[in-house]
Amino acid sequence: MSKLHFTTKHANAATVTHNWYVVDGTNQTVGRMCAKIAAVLKGKNKAYYTPHVDCGDYIIVINADKVKFTGNKLEEKEYLTFSGYPGGQKVETAKNLLTRRPEAVIERAVKGMLPKNRLGRKMFKKLFVYAGADHQHTAQKPQPLTF
Repeated sequence: MSKLHFTTKHANAATVTHNWYVVDGTNQTVGRMCAKIAAVLKGKNKAYYTPHVDCGDYIIVINADKVKFTGNKLEEKEYLTFSGYPGGQKVETAKNLLTRRPEAVIERAVKGMLPKNRLGRKMFKKLFVYAGADHQHTAQKPQPLTF
């Protein structure tokens, strides 16, 4: 009886193709949308996903100011920042951050769902978030990504 040898094909920088997608954040729940964005940034939607290779695609998020939170999160969710100095901790509610910097809400949510290493930082650079409906990446011909 002969043995069959199956080898796993691992992706590398030469074999990976990075596509461009645009996501409309209008009436999308923040956590659910960002979890799906993080999976595409990692490359989990591809058959040749390899954990140690950046297989993910580029994501453009438009209308980040029109996302929604469920429950009482808009008033009760707090974002903490710390400058490193004594007394340098600041607290901001989700409602305030969404009006002041709506891009930061999406960026912080997605960044928390990516790996905490140099590969995760490389994946995060492929995310572009815009508060309005227009973006400057029309030359890349992004395809709409719906969830």
